[in-house]
Amino acid sequence: MRHLRRHRELESLFGSDFFPIARRGSPPLVSVTPPSKAPAHRQTSPGASRKQEENFNYPQDFEEFRRNVLACTKCGLCSTRTQVVFGVGPIDAPLMFVGEAPGEDEDLQGEPFVGRAGQLLTKSLRKIGVERNRVYIANILKCRPPGNRTPQFDEMAACMPHLLRQIQAIRPKILCALGNIAAQTLLQTKTGITRLRGKVAEAHGVRIFPTFHPAYVLRNMGELGLFEADLRRACADSGLLPAGP
Repeated sequence: MRHLRRHRELESLFGSDFFPIARRGSPPLVSVTPPSKAPAHRQTSPGASRKQEENFNYPQDFEEFRRNVLACTKCGLCSTRTQVVFGVGPIDAPLMFVGEAPGEDEDLQGEPFVGRAGQLLTKSLRKIGVERNRVYIANILKCRPPGNRTPQFDEMAACMPHLLRQIQAIRPKILCALGNIAAQTLLQTKTGITRLRGKVAEAHGVRIFPTFHPAYVLRNMGELGLFEADLRRACADSGLLPAGP
């Protein structure tokens, strides 16, 4: 019954067009996107979706830094990406989310966490009373690894200076690390997210709060309650929500 309740909660978050991710061995789901629309979706031009970023008034030095990152060629991902996915949100955001890497939707749209996992993050935040435009969202990698594979060490080494500069510029009160890769990389540990989640640590001059990646929550609906509780705590600790009792 608990899993059925979580399933209904997920459906209510996404609306009637949400379909749960199939388990291993299940037949593939039929796409609800008409084939004729796919080419137009993939022809999204680099930079055309930067409207979200343009809504924030960044200082000149940060804007120059962002332009340099958008043209980055420090690793091989520059030859396979559609565009760099820099990050989005206000420069003075008290809460910053950091994930692993852009996926297909992010690579096409140029904004982090806009796919199915990003929708869960956005709607879970809204459920507790926080709009997405009040937080800053980024990834360890700024370019999509082919096939959404796990980031390689040299790719992360090339991209980490970009993320560290973002952290230094934004100076969030809380940095919420989403998933294993983000948490382990930022905390320089091999400990898994199951043991790390919910425990605040400090690194890179900021308090880091690890929790599950929303993509993991989509595959494990029973963890939705813990994920939402973690988001509520991160928002409260950063000052976006009143502190609990």
